[in-house]
Amino acid sequence: MHSSAAEKDETAAPRGMHLALGAMVACQVGLHACVQGVRLAAPLNVLRLGYSAWSVGLVMTMFALFPALLALPAGRLADRRGYHLPVRVAAVCSLGGTLLAAALQNLFTLCVAAALCGAGSGFGMIAIQRSASRLAQSDSERLRVFSWIALAPALAGLFGPMLAGLLIDHAGFSAAFLALALLPAATLLAARAVPREAPRPAPAPGVRKTSAWDLLRLPSLRRLLFVSWVVSLSWDVHGFALPLLGVERGLNASALGLVLAAYAAASMTVRLLMPLVAGRLSRRALLCGALLLTCAVFAAYPLFRSAWAMAACAAILGIGLGLVQPAILATLHEVTPPERQGEGLALRSMTLHASMAVMPLLFGAIGAGIGAAALFWLMSAALGLGSLQARTIHADRGS
Repeated sequence: MHSSAAEKDETAAPRGMHLALGAMVACQVGLHACVQGVRLAAPLNVLRLGYSAWSVGLVMTMFALFPALLALPAGRLADRRGYHLPVRVAAVCSLGGTLLAAALQNLFTLCVAAALCGAGSGFGMIAIQRSASRLAQSDSERLRVFSWIALAPALAGLFGPMLAGLLIDHAGFSAAFLALALLPAATLLAARAVPREAPRPAPAPGVRKTSAWDLLRLPSLRRLLFVSWVVSLSWDVHGFALPLLGVERGLNASALGLVLAAYAAASMTVRLLMPLVAGRLSRRALLCGALLLTCAVFAAYPLFRSAWAMAACAAILGIGLGLVQPAILATLHEVTPPERQGEGLALRSMTLHASMAVMPLLFGAIGAGIGAAALFWLMSAALGLGSLQARTIHADRGS
C-alpha cells in the first residue's frame, strides 16, 4: 500500500510540474502576443490618422520606456507575493491598453495603450521567469524549463502580428485591438493552473531594507547582465543593420525577406529542439559556445554579397541566439539569491528595455558615419568580450 502511494506521488509531481510549466508558457504567449500585435497595429494606426513619423517613434518608445521604469517594482512584487498577483496586474494592464486603443483612437490613447501593453508584457515576464525556475530541481532541469519558456516569445512573435495584420485588413483597427484584448484575458484563465506560492514573510521591524542595486555587488551577476545586454544588443543590431547592409549590397526586398526568414526559422527550430537535449548540455559550455558562434557570424556577415550566403549567416545566427537565451536565464537564477531572483530579473529587464529605447539612435549615427559593416564588426567585438566574461561567471550568491 505504501509503495503504491509513493509511486502515485512520484508520477503526480512531474505531471503537476508539466501542467504548471505549460500554463506559464501560455501566460507569456498571451501577454507577449498581445504586445507584439499592438506593436504592429499602433504605429500603422498613427500613420492612418495622419500623424508624422516622429509620432510613430514616440509610440514605439512607450513600449520600451515603461517596462524599464516598472521593472524593479515588478521584481520586488514577484519576490514578495509570488506568481499570481504580478501576472494579474500584467494581464489587466495589457487588457486595459488594448480596450482603450479599440475605444479611442488618437495619438494620446495610442501612446497610453503602448505603455500599458509594454508594461504588462514586462511585468508578467519577470514573474513568469522567476516562478518557472522554482519548478526545477537541478541545473539541467532548470535549463530545460527555460528552454520551454524561451519558446513563448518566438510563438508570440509569429501569432500576435499575424492576428493583428489579418484583422486590420479585413475588419479594421478597432476589431484588431479587441481581438488582441482576448489574449491577456486568456492569460488570466491560464494562470489559474499554476500552484500558489506562500508569500514571503515581511521583514522584522528594524531590519534594514535592501536595495536591488546591492545585487550588483555580486561579480557574476554584473558579468551576466553585461552578457545579457550584449546578446540583446546583437538582436537589435541585426534587425537595424541588415536592411542597410542589404541596400549597400544591392539586395531587393524579397532577398532581404529571405535572409530574415532564415533567421526566424532557425531560431524557432533550435528553440523547439532545445528542451529535448537541454539535460545533456553544460550551461557554461552552452553560454560560451553560443556567444563565440554569434561573434564569428557577425564578423563574417559583411564579407558576403549574395542573398543565399547572408541567409546562411542569418540561420547560424538564429541558432546561436536561440541557444543562448535559456542559458542566460538559467545562469541568472544560479548566481542570484533565491529570495531576490525577481529583483535580479528586474535588473536584467530594466537594462534591456532602456537599451531598446536608446540604442537605435546610436546605431543610426554609427551606420550613417562609417557604414553598416562597421556595426557588424563592432558587435562581433562586443560578443567576443561577452564570451570572455561568460567564462568567469560562477554561482557567487554569497559574495
